[in-house]
Amino acid sequence: MQSQGLPGFRDFYPDDAALRNHIFSAWRDVATRYGFQEYDGPPLEPLELYVKKSGEEIVGQLYTFEDRGGRSVAFRPEMTPTLARMVAARGQALKKPIRWFSLPQLMRYERPQRGRLREHFQLNMDIIGEPGPLADAELIAAALDIMRALGLGPDDVRARVSDRRVVRALVDSYGLSEEQISIVFQHIDKTEREPRDVLIDNLVKTAVVSSDVATKVLSVGDIRGMDDVRSALDAVPGGADAGEPLSECIEALGALGMGDFVDVDLGIVRGLAYYTGVVFELFDAHQTLRAICGGGRYDGLLAALGGVDLPAVGFGMGDVVLGELLTQSGNKPQGQLGIDAFLVAVTGEDVPHVLRLASQLRDRGLKIEYALKQQSIAKQLKLAASRPAKRAVVVGPDEREKGVVVVRDLATGREDRVRLDQLLDGYGWG
Repeated sequence: MQSQGLPGFRDFYPDDAALRNHIFSAWRDVATRYGFQEYDGPPLEPLELYVKKSGEEIVGQLYTFEDRGGRSVAFRPEMTPTLARMVAARGQALKKPIRWFSLPQLMRYERPQRGRLREHFQLNMDIIGEPGPLADAELIAAALDIMRALGLGPDDVRARVSDRRVVRALVDSYGLSEEQISIVFQHIDKTEREPRDVLIDNLVKTAVVSSDVATKVLSVGDIRGMDDVRSALDAVPGGADAGEPLSECIEALGALGMGDFVDVDLGIVRGLAYYTGVVFELFDAHQTLRAICGGGRYDGLLAALGGVDLPAVGFGMGDVVLGELLTQSGNKPQGQLGIDAFLVAVTGEDVPHVLRLASQLRDRGLKIEYALKQQSIAKQLKLAASRPAKRAVVVGPDEREKGVVVVRDLATGREDRVRLDQLLDGYGWG
């Protein structure tokens, strides 16, 4: 029997599951407060669905096989192709804008490293059918509200926001071809991960541009702050129009109360070519971890995948980096939440009464446990403390005769005799 799980896959012991559920709770709470509806799809999809979006090279990163029907299938590595397929199936009937979210488990065959495993859970939030910058701001605000719901503030998390239309307007002034511009975007996306001289040399070779041009186009990614963006755009044709959506998005984030979290940063371009407008990433403030979240506007992608030509904006937020951040910042939940009461039977004759009381208390929504075999009171109280239980409720012959129970507060040791009817209906369980 294999003693270890597969590399890059996790076991969720109760404390780990508590952290995961804490994250899930914040995800669902914020998404529903923002008016998003939850959807889901199958964990297996046709392989061609992912090849159509990302090209043949994606196959090497997927868990793929041929099913018994001879179909090439893959475990889902992302949710957007499934979303596109589902929207295409009912596109005309769905009220626009569509506001959907999902919490899928995703798998990719990648090298496991800090913040990246071969499986993870991910919150996907998308707005489909609205091209304006308020939709961009709404999604960024939702991502930041999740951070707030998890106890994180502007000193913990930063949203770095950019717009590919702005970067494109600034790069266009160098007279590059579409292919060259695509290569430039890929290199700007790497400016914080690779040395600048290496990027310049690679850009000269791959885009066939001079060293001077390579240096200047990479410097576009160094622009920070809306004022500097506007100044740069004033110097290029059509710059003011290109910068308007980003400006409106940033202003809307301020009005939504998220301005303290936001940094305008043209170094964020999201290397994938299907992004078309505002893009953003969330990082821990000291950038000791990978990106917590990333996304942006992807107008045109749904048409390419599912035949429905609708503007769209969305993001993905994984649980792995977020869990590390909560642990690192001291916002990790304290393990098991515990139970409301542990019922203690003094004698074997008290067991049926304990069972009946357990049923009555559980019917009232309380978390109740009792010993599953006859034990001494000391052992039962020790088990109660390990759960941990807030109270022990002792049922013995004397208590049954008088219609009472003994309630012991396990934190303070205080004991009270409580009438049985009061325990069921009038007792303060808070």
